[in-house]
Parts: sequence; structure tokens; C-alpha cells
Amino acid sequence: MKKRGLGLVLSAVLAIGVLAGCGSKKNVELKTVRVGFFPNLTHSQALVGKNRGDYQKVLGDGVSIDWKQFNAGSSEIEAFLAGELDLGYIGPGPAINGFTKSKGDVVIIAGSTDAGAVLVSRKGTSIKSVKDLDGKKVAIPQFGNTQDLSLRYLMQEAGLKDKTKGGTVEIVQAENPDIKTLIEKGEIDAALVPEPWGARLETESGANLVLDYNQIWREGKYPTAVVIARKEFLQDHPDVVEKFLKTHVELTDYINANQSEAGNIANKEIEALTKKPISKDILDTSFKRITVTNSPENEATKEMIDLSLNAGFIKEKPSDTGLFDLTILNKVLKEKGKEEIK
Repeated sequence: MKKRGLGLVLSAVLAIGVLAGCGSKKNVELKTVRVGFFPNLTHSQALVGKNRGDYQKVLGDGVSIDWKQFNAGSSEIEAFLAGELDLGYIGPGPAINGFTKSKGDVVIIAGSTDAGAVLVSRKGTSIKSVKDLDGKKVAIPQFGNTQDLSLRYLMQEAGLKDKTKGGTVEIVQAENPDIKTLIEKGEIDAALVPEPWGARLETESGANLVLDYNQIWREGKYPTAVVIARKEFLQDHPDVVEKFLKTHVELTDYINANQSEAGNIANKEIEALTKKPISKDILDTSFKRITVTNSPENEATKEMIDLSLNAGFIKEKPSDTGLFDLTILNKVLKEKGKEEIK
């Protein structure tokens, strides 16, 4: 009887183990992919692909896409850290912060756009160069984002410092629509903003162009948006990620070959999301300042780690080992006869 009782106990334990294994994440059928993005032209692949249904089409009827809209990289990263997102379009600065805070669980899997930001000054100011920002108030969309890091790099090169570090330039953060209001009211002197806000400030607010997209940093060869993923999701669902990135690459080709048409589609999606379409002249100017790409510009992104460290947005320099996982992207590029990204 004792042996029989022991056998029953062992059988029960084994059964529980099998059931627990069946309930693990890897064995649960994926029903939804949660994707973060901004209603911003620098997230062009997301906007065009969402509007046309490209991503949903490739995933089929069994898996739905839950598009989650954000207006700041920090809030998107918080969603990733909380396990609420699987994939996302985001700036490289927040992507680095996500990689650091998650201890390597948030990784960059592709590039999206390069450049796409300009430095403008308020109408009536005498600001002609970065050195002229001395004693001025300059706005950026968010502390620690790509535009903020770019501004601090420009200031460093010009021998200027942020007021909080004993310098003379006051850097303020405000959402892009608020920056427009601030510059029109004369409450800021300049702004470094992504498109279409640079073109909007020029056209609608009379702002002066101080530095064009290819004068900000590295002649425009720096990332404004990248694609990130949770490493766990990447490991559990490589087939889904491959389908997603294949569509991303195809959209990159489509947008570059059909810029005007793609711009109109992206604009339709922006209107659907924000109820405010972009005027044709602003749209055309904005697209000329953006490079749509698959490359995350590895070296430039790594340099942003030093910029984030110098600015105090990260406390210690993390190892960049594991920041990029381009395995699936390179597989897709190779299959399409394209050059792989090292």
C-alpha cells in the first residue's frame, strides 16, 4: 500500500509538471502582438504599414496587432519594462535607456529613420549659429531623447554648457505642439525638433532655420528612430519577428521608391490618429529631411551612450554588448539579396 501510495504521489507530481510545462509562455499560442509607435513621420514604416494593413496581412488572421500610440520615448520604455509591449518604434536615446534599465531585455533589432530634425530660432532673434545660443532658452521634446542628445553634442562642440551644469544655455523640455506655442509667444529663443515640427515652425511660426537636418550631427547619418523588441518575445516568437521585419524592410523600399505617395499615406494615418493632417508643403519639406532606412547606425547609436552618460541620463556606462540583435534582420536582408548590416 505504501508503495502504491508513493507511486500515486509521484504520478501526480509528474502530471502537474507536464501541465505547468504546457502553460509556459513558449507553448501558449500567440494571439496578439503589441507594437508601440509615435504619430510622427520619423516612424514612417509604422504609419504606412498600419494604414495599409501590411503588418496585419503578413501575420494572418490568427494573430492580431495591438498598436499602442505614445508621444514620448520614456512612456513607451515604461510600457516595455512593464511587459506591456513586444515590439516598438522609438528613438535611440530611449532605446539605450530601456536596454540599460532592463539589463539587456530590451534590444534594437532594426533601424527605421535617420536625421529628420532641425535647429530653428524664433523670428526676430539674431541666432545664426550654435554659439549664438549663449544665454538663450532652447527647447527640445524630451530630456534624454535624440534631439536633446544632439543639442548637447552641438553645445559641447561650441564650448557651451547647460545652465544646470554651470553653463549659460537653459534647456527646457516641452511636447512638440507646446514648443510651437512657446516660440510664437517668445518664451523660448530656439528649438531642436523632429519633423514635421521643424517645417511647421518655419512655415507657420516664422522660425529661422539655423541648422538643417544634415548639419546637426554626422551629416545626418545618425538614427532618429529604431525598432526594438523584448528579448523574451524575440526568443519565444522568432517567426513572428521575422514576418514583422520582412514587412518593415519591404515598407522601407516602398517609401524610398514612392516618397510622395508614401508621405500621403503616412499623413492620412497621422490625421486619423491626431485629427490634424499635415499641409502638403510641410509634408514635402519634412520628408526631404528624413532618411528611411533599415540600419540602426550602430556606431552613432553607441556614441549616444557616451552623450547620455555625459548628460547624466544614465549613471554609469553600460556595456553595449547585446544592445543590437540584428540576426533576424540580416536573415531577411540576405534572402532579399540586400547587404547585411554589421
